[in-house]
Amino acid sequence: MPDDVLRGRIDVRLVRRLVAAQFPRWADLPVRPVAVGGWDNRTFHLGDRMTVRLPCGEGYALQVAKEQRWLPVLAPRLPLTVPTPLAAGEPGAGYPHPWSVHRWIDGDTARPERIADLTEFATTLAGFLAALRRVDPAGGPAAGRHSAWRGAPLRTYDAETRRAVDALGDRIPRDPVTAIWTAALATTWDGPPVWFHGDIAFGNLLVREGRLAAVIDFGCCGVGDPACDTVIAWTLLDGPSRTAFRAALGVDDATWARGRGWALWKAVITLDDADPARAAEARHTLDQVLAEWREG
Repeated sequence: MPDDVLRGRIDVRLVRRLVAAQFPRWADLPVRPVAVGGWDNRTFHLGDRMTVRLPCGEGYALQVAKEQRWLPVLAPRLPLTVPTPLAAGEPGAGYPHPWSVHRWIDGDTARPERIADLTEFATTLAGFLAALRRVDPAGGPAAGRHSAWRGAPLRTYDAETRRAVDALGDRIPRDPVTAIWTAALATTWDGPPVWFHGDIAFGNLLVREGRLAAVIDFGCCGVGDPACDTVIAWTLLDGPSRTAFRAALGVDDATWARGRGWALWKAVITLDDADPARAAEARHTLDQVLAEWREG
């Protein structure tokens, strides 16, 4: 079943049927969509203290068992709240993939207007990522399809990036964009594999009372090159907070270049997105990447 078709079929009625059939102890709890839904997964409240998370495609379904296996290992070693798996569901009621029940985490997504001090936020996030990288990677899932190739060599997306740059034509400054991409590809991760989150985006960072309180959605996590986790430097942070983030995390020039490359890749492939909000976010990211490159 195509992902877009499945996405349209995931609704409250389906969740109620799945929960009632597989976890009857929760069958009487109310089900409602969360306020800010995802794209890779659809998420619903189950009562007041749990969420049900259903992948919208086969690629995302690969992440369910990974989160069930590794979140309990990672959580006690991290300084911020992360999701707690409570149950693993199976295909049923016409839904073809495994799914999960997690504990609900209070908080608002990390929009700039909700963050009291962006530099403090940046250093707190850097501390979280540093702690994640210190977790023993032995046995962890190597970067691959399950992580959407986050943690793998950036060259995985070379052809897609160059096609997007060609398609955008004179709507972007081709020479600096190409130079940034070429510089990113010229570096490689030569250290030992480490844990990465894989999708450090504002929608996966929760704030309470203006401060970073939780990091959610570990579906793209794995073990490999951590450069992908620096993308937030261009999508959310500004000049001073970006500098503080890099210093607190101790990112070398090569890793920073690859992180900039990851940000550039996502920006150019979504600049023409049909969703105006996603397109605007892509333009903002591209502007930030170009501005920092010119200053550097």
